Amino acid sequence: MPALLQENNHTIDDIFALPQGQRAELINGQIYDMTPPNTRHQRLLSFLHLEIGNYIRTNEGACEVFPAPFAVFLFADNQTYVEPDISVICSPDKLNERGCNGAPDWIIEIVSPSSRSMDYYTKLSLYRSAGVREYWIADPINQTVLVYDMEHAAAPVICSFHNTVKTTIYDNLEIDFSRLHL
Repeated sequence: MPALLQENNHTIDDIFALPQGQRAELINGQIYDMTPPNTRHQRLLSFLHLEIGNYIRTNEGACEVFPAPFAVFLFADNQTYVEPDISVICSPDKLNERGCNGAPDWIIEIVSPSSRSMDYYTKLSLYRSAGVREYWIADPINQTVLVYDMEHAAAPVICSFHNTVKTTIYDNLEIDFSRLHL
């Protein structure tokens, strides 16, 4: 995920002008190139996407779940563009053909060695200031999930991949990570 910092002040137009296939995020005018995800990352992404999507469909929920790459324009500016690993959006008016305009309700980032600092610090602050209600940091190396209930300003909860992790935006969605085989 985000790995290399380029030192110029950029806009979203610069992101869309990148060569075909090159992925990057833009945070406060700085471009962060994204490294390709590994197999462990993709297994976890697929697992979470299916679990959340099946829950929404089974419960006839109004929210939609989008796996990366999916464009999220957190602010009404030209300086920030992210591609969270998982975005759950519950307001259809935030969605258009380009992606999500505004904060998703729930974001999950999957940590890779190159994205550790970005996911744990930079994006935590960014997502909190944008109004994301719930933020999970899934760390496949440490086999932990850090759950931030930002809507209620609760202390973060650390969960293990050996446990079931409960969401805060849904009353009865629990994801059993013990069924995940990385």
